[in-house]
Amino acid sequence: MKTDIQIARETTLKEIGDIAESIGIKSKHIHNYGQYMAKIPADKLNNEKIKKSNLILVTAITPTKTGVGKTTVSIGLALGLNKIGKRAIVALREPSLGPVFGMKGGAAGGGYSQVLPMENINLHFTGDFHAITSAHNTISAMLDNYIYQPNAEKILKEVVWKRVLDVNDRNLRYVVTGLNGSANGVTQESGFDITAASELMAILCLAENLDDLRRRIDNIVLAYTYTGEPFTVKDLGIGGAITVLLKDALNPNLVQTTENTAAFVHGGPFANIAHGCNSVLATKMAMTYGDYVITESGFGADLGAEKFFNIKCRKSGLQPKATVIVATAQGLKMHGGTPAENIKQEDIEGLTKGLDNLQKHLDNLNKFGQTVLVAFNRFPSDTEKEIDIVRSYCQKQGVRFALNEGFTDGGNGAIDLARQVVDAVENSPSKPLELTYTDDDSVKTKIEKIALNIYGARDVVFGEKAIKVLNKIKGTDIDHMPVCIAKTQYSFSADSKAYGVAKDFRFKVNELVINKGAEFVVAIAGEMMRMPGLPKDPQARYIDIVDGQIEGLS
Repeated sequence: MKTDIQIARETTLKEIGDIAESIGIKSKHIHNYGQYMAKIPADKLNNEKIKKSNLILVTAITPTKTGVGKTTVSIGLALGLNKIGKRAIVALREPSLGPVFGMKGGAAGGGYSQVLPMENINLHFTGDFHAITSAHNTISAMLDNYIYQPNAEKILKEVVWKRVLDVNDRNLRYVVTGLNGSANGVTQESGFDITAASELMAILCLAENLDDLRRRIDNIVLAYTYTGEPFTVKDLGIGGAITVLLKDALNPNLVQTTENTAAFVHGGPFANIAHGCNSVLATKMAMTYGDYVITESGFGADLGAEKFFNIKCRKSGLQPKATVIVATAQGLKMHGGTPAENIKQEDIEGLTKGLDNLQKHLDNLNKFGQTVLVAFNRFPSDTEKEIDIVRSYCQKQGVRFALNEGFTDGGNGAIDLARQVVDAVENSPSKPLELTYTDDDSVKTKIEKIALNIYGARDVVFGEKAIKVLNKIKGTDIDHMPVCIAKTQYSFSADSKAYGVAKDFRFKVNELVINKGAEFVVAIAGEMMRMPGLPKDPQARYIDIVDGQIEGLS
């Protein structure tokens, strides 16, 4: 089996101007980043064309620690649709350097279903993450300077704005700044989140245009005064400067797949600590130029899909025509109790028990009014008997099923899935999107509705810090914003080891973070950290340059 890098290097890439021209964007309008990457100005989207495009969401069952291949399926589906004569474009998130060098490795798909140039996309790409990191930390520096200067107009009591870094570094979760004398600033407790969790990342992914970006940046809450008044970026007077830092990052990135079809890769919030969707602008740009647009949400459907519907769709007006849920034999067996060391061996009992996890996600997606398809992402260790069990189960449930082999066969391996998607779009009754909560529900009620109706919790309890924020926002416009729950991706509950379908559990919310610029409230549940740590054997140990070429990056 060839590695992802070997396959990527064997692919003959087209000039990015030719890729743009192939979907109807004149090459003179793109901003090139070398031969094979470009930014497309945000004003090139067309709302009338967007209305005619078919948006398809790809989500997944609760994943294993190595994932379920959701990005590979998303790319493969776009390739398969093009194989059967549909004009399809894929719209994905950008990888974060933290996981690339940490546990998961790259995030540009795999095998013959990749977005390219993979090495650039997985590393610095067009600099969007660096721009967000710099902009976020510029706000931090300006805020600290405001506190340090004796002529500050408002005296701040509580600072809630941290710093960010696109590296998994648990030692930076809690830090003290301004040590070693007053000349170095005011000593205070602080900490770092990973860049993917920055409010600026969420803002970039939800902003509709440059003016909307500026408005949202100005609204970011940085601290509170002694009278309880919020202190914002607008109060700091640097909204314009931060917008300037992000003006290029706002434009979607255009690249291509292993079969030279167009791909927009833009924005990268995680779904376990943020809202887990690529940018609204990239999705709408793809819908302007594609008849079918494939996008994905992060981790399992309880996290990514829920936030895609309740946050991204609510705010942007987007609505998928169908949702594909990715399942793997290994993932189902994990949820059925198969020991991790035996997960690649046939285990019919474990696989069958694990179908409960798939069913719970299917039930949840039906609550959103979605037409759902199951894509079984095939791995070499999967047996025909295991595949037949999942196929038969889906048939009994009246759910479309397709075997996806895009990893090994590219678009040809996803033709069946593509045809199933087209059939679902063209022949299933269109239903309006049904959201989990209303805008008028309080933040407390929204969290309870998600925990009880999506996760299956018995009840919800709020920690002291969370209650303090709930009391602060009660009766304000913030209390009517959507909620973004930060919890483990490995379980419906907040316990990462509660596989399968967790039942009769208490869901505890420890803390609430107000993201007024992004226009949602983050609820931190269980032991979830917004700065991940590195595993015992990080992926960085296997990445190197050999004879001038990068190895181990996949």
